[in-house]
Amino acid sequence: MALAEFSWSTSENRPALPRIGITSTKLSDEVLINNARWFIVFRWGVIGVLILFQLAAIIIPDKLTEAGVIPQQGWSFVITLVLCMVNASCIYALDFCPRSRYNSPSINIWIQIIVDLVCLSVVVHFVGSIATPAPFFYVLHIALSCIFFSAAESLIVTLLVCCLYAAILFIETPLLFLVPQSVSIGVGTLAAHPHKIDILLWMFTLDVLFVVVWYVVSRLAIVVRTREHQLLEAYEQISRAQMEKDRYAVLMTHQLKAPLDAIRSKINIMKGGYCGEISTDMEDVLLKIDHRASGMASLILDVLKLERLRAAVRSGYAREHVSIEATIRKCTDKLMPIAHSRNIGIKVKIEDFIAEGLRSQLEILFENVIANAIAYSYDGGTIEIASILDDVPSSAVVAVTDHGIGIGEKDLPHIFDEYFYAPRAALHNRTSSGIGLSIVKTVAENNRLRLRVSSVTGNGTVFSIIFQDVTYPSPPQQGISKPDGDMPAAPADAMAQSPESSG
Repeated sequence: MALAEFSWSTSENRPALPRIGITSTKLSDEVLINNARWFIVFRWGVIGVLILFQLAAIIIPDKLTEAGVIPQQGWSFVITLVLCMVNASCIYALDFCPRSRYNSPSINIWIQIIVDLVCLSVVVHFVGSIATPAPFFYVLHIALSCIFFSAAESLIVTLLVCCLYAAILFIETPLLFLVPQSVSIGVGTLAAHPHKIDILLWMFTLDVLFVVVWYVVSRLAIVVRTREHQLLEAYEQISRAQMEKDRYAVLMTHQLKAPLDAIRSKINIMKGGYCGEISTDMEDVLLKIDHRASGMASLILDVLKLERLRAAVRSGYAREHVSIEATIRKCTDKLMPIAHSRNIGIKVKIEDFIAEGLRSQLEILFENVIANAIAYSYDGGTIEIASILDDVPSSAVVAVTDHGIGIGEKDLPHIFDEYFYAPRAALHNRTSSGIGLSIVKTVAENNRLRLRVSSVTGNGTVFSIIFQDVTYPSPPQQGISKPDGDMPAAPADAMAQSPESSG
């Protein structure tokens, strides 16, 4: 069985580039907010590590002393408390305080970085500024500042790191930066601090490392932002070209509609005998011309309908609560004559639910899906329309099942593409415009619906429309609602399309 899925959320994420707001120097507030939240999550991890360290200081203090770490000083508890308070404050500022000059995402991250650097300096002092690799954790904040801020701002963070590390070494070795004033004082100082030169060399080496990391990461960040900015411009150009193409297509369809209607009108006049008697051969030719003209008229109407659907989203039409059962009944009543002309039965077994959306668009969606099921069913076949309600996540699925020609596995991923014709489908239905399912996809995106299509070549197709956050006129019963009258139950494969199983 071949499967194809469409989710409005993934489609909504495609144009994410315009919302990134990349500039040549720094990121937008939206991205900074996401980064600030990531920083908060990362800090919770650090808090967890500090709690484990406190437990180790209680359980195995001797092992920590042998490793050069000074336990039982209370500093880890203070750092943990400070980090918890900073996390709580930052979350409150992001989620509950209005944006202002003094409460921006940039300031939020600056506060987080400064507090983290101060706390890290305390950790480095007690864990070991030279004997352990703790000072290398400064590199993480330098790299993050290069990603979050401009090169100049990240350089300030780098210089702050160098100053903090120098302050730690000065606290641990007060005479580290004193220059001897005489030979006697110099000899005594060197005797008291035999590793003074080694400490200075270590500090100088780390400072050089910090600056090198800043330079490399900041350059890479600038390159990445430049490429993303170029990608954004390319995306905007493609979007403008797509809009121009759509406008041109609409203009052309409007231009073609009038002469096409005139051609069909003249054909009907000739077929009615108003232009004199016509031969049988001429009548066959007129029928073929009328058939092709009818197909062209359907294509024009579908193109105009697709453009109206896209314009509806840009106009921001109000959403309303729609009864899905009433909508489906309306669509089936409209399409019943077409189904009866081919002796195709439509069995509806729907338990009603209420979904929020655009009523006219939902009618278009169900009309297209049911019309497709009729078009690609065999004469004398049956179409089942059934629903599944799930009151726990407040979701529902409407499955439209036919037992027609099915869709090939290689064709199924492309069925939502505009003007796509599967070879077998084109032979079975020569009047298809090729954009019916593109209209369905647009409606699903506009109304935040998910689609799932499963098909077996030669055995039919199950088209599932998945609704989220629905309400029920009455409490939903277990399983499927009872069929209307003596209507037979829908096949099992139509019922299997639940929200959970559809991804």
